[in-house]
Amino acid sequence: MIPADLKVWSAGVKAPEFLAHLDGLEVNRINQIVVNEYLQSSIDSDVFAFGDCAQFIPPGSDSPVPPRAQVASQQATVLAKSLIQMVNGKPLVQFIFKDKGSLISLSKHSSVGQIMGNLSGDFTFEGKLARLFYVTLYRLHQFAIHGYWKTALLIIRDVINRRTGPTMKLH
Repeated sequence: MIPADLKVWSAGVKAPEFLAHLDGLEVNRINQIVVNEYLQSSIDSDVFAFGDCAQFIPPGSDSPVPPRAQVASQQATVLAKSLIQMVNGKPLVQFIFKDKGSLISLSKHSSVGQIMGNLSGDFTFEGKLARLFYVTLYRLHQFAIHGYWKTALLIIRDVINRRTGPTMKLH
């Protein structure tokens, strides 16, 4: 036991184990397939990977892009466009990561966020405004994955659970 007022545990991200056993592909120590700027495997240009399954180091950088939802979403968009280009015999689309910032939920009452961009510069905010942005982004993600009706049902479920569930969860 480590005595402390606050303890944070982070497990990190590791790609599925089976990726390390795919014959002939270059993978890193956490089983991610090493990809180029077109999200193609460094060994086989007919194999594409994105999100947590891909390690992409931008040109001129020493470190890979982080395995976060923002990166995976941008990679998925580029990969979808590239596959259409490929089918039509046109050049692939190059992946260029654009960091739009981060939002962190600290509890159901508070969050911290940082928006990065040309209009805002780097803008850090916290509290109820950050929480509103966090919840909005979360709902937009649900909408993209599940569609309008299922997201509406998830929101209704969450409202009911908030009224009937415990105020604190211990894991």
